[in-house]
Amino acid sequence: MVSDKVHRPPTQPYSCMSELWVEKHRPRSVSQIRGQSSAVERLVVYAANIDFPHLLFAGPPGTGKTTAAMALARDVFGEGFRENMLEMNASDERKLESIRTKVKQFARTAPLHGADFKIIFLDEADALTNDAQGALRRIMEKYAETCRFILSCNYSSKIIEPIQSRCAVFRFRPLPDDDVKRQIEHVAKEEGVELDDDACIAIVDISRGDLRKAITALQVAAALNPHVSRAMIYETNATAPPEALQAYLLACREDGFHAARRRLRELLDKFGLAGTDMVNQLHRELYNSEFLSEAAKLDLTELMAEIDFRLVEGGGEDLQLDAMTARICQALSN
Repeated sequence: MVSDKVHRPPTQPYSCMSELWVEKHRPRSVSQIRGQSSAVERLVVYAANIDFPHLLFAGPPGTGKTTAAMALARDVFGEGFRENMLEMNASDERKLESIRTKVKQFARTAPLHGADFKIIFLDEADALTNDAQGALRRIMEKYAETCRFILSCNYSSKIIEPIQSRCAVFRFRPLPDDDVKRQIEHVAKEEGVELDDDACIAIVDISRGDLRKAITALQVAAALNPHVSRAMIYETNATAPPEALQAYLLACREDGFHAARRRLRELLDKFGLAGTDMVNQLHRELYNSEFLSEAAKLDLTELMAEIDFRLVEGGGEDLQLDAMTARICQALSN
């Protein structure tokens, strides 16, 4: 039986933070990418042909967009791929001037070492202003012979249509739980981490298909002790375990406002939750509550959406969470 207590280092701390495991275990070739079979099949063909059109990778964070871009560049150019590649984070340099200077200057120079083209990778391209995207479209047209653009974004709807129409679009989806579990078990084995079975399940639960988040969660917990338990995963990743959220909902129904409010404060303090974290985690867990009727779940979903909006708009966190607790108590007592 696995203990719920966090395992603390007996003598010396376990050193595992000298290198980010996300980078250490990043696939180096497109053929090594897991969980995005439809995208990988097409990218493998591009790598074999050493040629491809402009590409647009769209999908949630942690699903392999940056990994795919880097792996494709390495497959095409070899280990010296960075000499023919410009990588920019568009959320940091989202204005028109960055596109006109850095991108255009790189695009107009000839490829090195006999390569047929260079690669310009713009991460988080949906953060570019419309003016910057307009300038980017013109550069993509002008230097199409010597440059291939790879754009990654969370929301393809924020990319202007003239750019989308010039790209082959790839949709990256959250990884299936089984793929995340296999990869976490592989990384744990490679790093000499003893990972409890229920700890692995907890990592899959909190990552929600984001492999980068899953590997980071494992490394953060392993920095405390090479024996990673379920309790460590939740306590080190600002996530409340499902049973704690269920207990809060049950307190709202059976114990009244003051008891539910105390339980809420305990959750916030113990797991370091922000207001929006609490609302979103509670919403995800809502549908696993067997003691709530379908009608109650619908009403509470609408309530949580309203509270989340107020928090995002700058509403006071304590007041909004107390108001949510009061209304949940009221709804469940009827």
